[in-house]
Amino acid sequence: MVKRKLSDVYSTSSEDEDEYVESPRKRRNSQAIRTTKRRKQNSGRSTDKGVRSYDAEAEAALWMPLAVLEAELGPASFEEIIQESLAAFLEAKEMFLRSQAEVDHLGQKLRPLAISEVNSLLSQLQQSSSPSGDVNPVDRLLIRKLKLEKLTAAQHRRTFSLPSPRLALDFPQTMKALDPLPKVSPPDKTVIDALMAISTTRYSSSLVARIAGHASTSHDRPGYLHRDWEAQTPWMDLMDDIHEHHSLAHPDREQTSRPSAPIDYQALHPSHILQVHDLLSRTFWPGIDISDSLQYSPEQCTVVATYRNLVVGAAFLSSPQETYITYLAVRVGWESSQIATKMLYTLITRNPRRDILLHVSANNPAMLLYNRFGFKAEEFIVGFYEDYLDRQSRISKNAFRLRLRC
Repeated sequence: MVKRKLSDVYSTSSEDEDEYVESPRKRRNSQAIRTTKRRKQNSGRSTDKGVRSYDAEAEAALWMPLAVLEAELGPASFEEIIQESLAAFLEAKEMFLRSQAEVDHLGQKLRPLAISEVNSLLSQLQQSSSPSGDVNPVDRLLIRKLKLEKLTAAQHRRTFSLPSPRLALDFPQTMKALDPLPKVSPPDKTVIDALMAISTTRYSSSLVARIAGHASTSHDRPGYLHRDWEAQTPWMDLMDDIHEHHSLAHPDREQTSRPSAPIDYQALHPSHILQVHDLLSRTFWPGIDISDSLQYSPEQCTVVATYRNLVVGAAFLSSPQETYITYLAVRVGWESSQIATKMLYTLITRNPRRDILLHVSANNPAMLLYNRFGFKAEEFIVGFYEDYLDRQSRISKNAFRLRLRC
């Protein structure tokens, strides 16, 4: 838009005289003509009650202040006069906005938006909305708040001379500001270089091996007895179903293979003690301690079944001289997979030409297993387990003494 000086607009020496600087008589005539045209155009239109009709004389009177302004300006232009006033206005506006600013609990200065800023931000948000009318929920909330500020709050405050609302929220006494983050020193360059230099990691030292275990552990330990690759337990079936379900539920994710592992049978090792104690306490009664079995030929008198690094079964003889089976247990979820059968077979074959004794509860299903191996009942003992079992236990406190003769 091209700006023009006020002295040029209202100059009477110009050859092309504007209609606003004509003689008063011509100006009145032109105003009368325009008034007549407007009245003809507005003829037939109904006016609202209380609205005054167009007054040509009132419009003509508006040009009198312009003549006075022209006389006061003299040779100075309108732009020069308004520039000085504009600078003073902007300075006063800046001082007013600073006086309205507040500091929140985070130390940031906040001030209320001016009406021009509200209009500008509102137009930007409305123009940035998609053609289909879908608006971001955050933008929709801002638009509603800006419209409320523009149409209601600002007008209400001006009408009743109310102060602007406080911008800084009161911080609850039960809360406090977050502590500044501690300064973290940069990592040592030598450590980073050493880590980057590692190209591969042995499976036995990897995170996968720590989670899933590795099959070569049993071979590295003394007392390795047997490895079974064919056993399939209910717990294995459950894990396979979970892995397959996860793969089907998340086809977009990278699927990791679940390597199969055997069940290893080996002699008792110190690393098995904690898991064996937990297994026996769950199967029989708490407080069982088999640590002394490490001192009595564990390769001959103990059998521990492991899946990766998990103990799933255990069987013990008291000693090579007194071949008495003290405990035989299989973890829940690993039944019906011949683990108990193989552990009992290992104890029998490792102690040939000796009678093997044991006691079993009268209602224990393991009685069928011992009968298949040839154990015969020699005595029925009433209340044999009364000192070990809880009174509310469903296991019978009566027991059979069984013997396998060589």
